[in-house]
Amino acid sequence: MKLNGKKYWIIGASEGLGRELAIQLSNLGVELVVSARNKVRLDELSLRTKAEVISLDVLDINSVRKAFKAVGKIDGIVYAAGDYTPLNSTSWNIDEVDKMIAINFTGAARVLGLVVPKFIAQNYGHVVMIGSLSGFRGLPNAIGYGASKAGMMHLAENIKADLYKANIKVQLINPGFIKTRLTEKNNFKMPFIMTAEDAAKHVIRAMQRNRFQTNFPVMFSLIFRMSNFLPAFLYFWLFSKK
Repeated sequence: MKLNGKKYWIIGASEGLGRELAIQLSNLGVELVVSARNKVRLDELSLRTKAEVISLDVLDINSVRKAFKAVGKIDGIVYAAGDYTPLNSTSWNIDEVDKMIAINFTGAARVLGLVVPKFIAQNYGHVVMIGSLSGFRGLPNAIGYGASKAGMMHLAENIKADLYKANIKVQLINPGFIKTRLTEKNNFKMPFIMTAEDAAKHVIRAMQRNRFQTNFPVMFSLIFRMSNFLPAFLYFWLFSKK
């Protein structure tokens, strides 16, 4: 699938993976609209990519509607907005958990609830949803984040099932650890961690293919995929916090 000459809306483009995706897609000749809450960072990005900047707070439905109206006609959307704080059930922070779920999952549902009908009406479109390997099964110290990414993954499958015969490409891309300001919060060794630049290359390669689901790094993702086949007692014995 050729991306050059097409117009994509990237949500969550101010930092991390979303920002690097904007840079690399711009280099491929993609016309971009970039959105996030941090307009200063978006304006800096626009100088480098010539992207149109539209401020957006996915926590505010009115902001979502306003941004959607301003975007106009697009060929595709990448939902890369995300929030993460490592939390355990024994130290539950209601506000942090609520924010992660609202940004990582509910925000996606708000945006896609406007974009998907638009794609259906125009009879084409490309939906790219950034999930996470952590969404495959429950993990320790992932209250809020893991559940929100699992919801994102399930939502992508719902949309794909509904639009299976439509001329709308739906993709779910699940990365592992990416070196960003969010993963800097972790105090443990992160296997197979990659830079945002390398992760963006994986995402773009996936976007150029027709596969619904892409998980990377491949070897690391196999651990998560295979964990689905383990009975609960064995899974929790192996993966729960000791």
